[in-house]
Amino acid sequence: MALHFTDANVKEEIATGKLVIVDLWAEWCGPCRSIGPAVEELATEFEGKAVIGKYNVDENDELSSEYGVRSIPTILFFKNGELADKQVGASSKADLKAKIEKLL
Repeated sequence: MALHFTDANVKEEIATGKLVIVDLWAEWCGPCRSIGPAVEELATEFEGKAVIGKYNVDENDELSSEYGVRSIPTILFFKNGELADKQVGASSKADLKAKIEKLL
């Protein structure tokens, strides 16, 4: 199951140096809801290998401000505490999985 990232915990996770995937989304966003199940499935598939979670931009704003996120869904991929890749807009589960595997 995908973690619930907030301003209070997301930076701690990124700082661990693990591969961290953050799905920036909002409840009202149709494309965000369409990729939500894929993000949940990937969180289960990569458990123990990557930290995958969702970050609600309506409830939190630090991450979106810091990385200049202007549209959602946006998925940020962090490796060794640094932004390693970014996916803006809806994407297929296969595309997201390929990006994760490339970064592992």
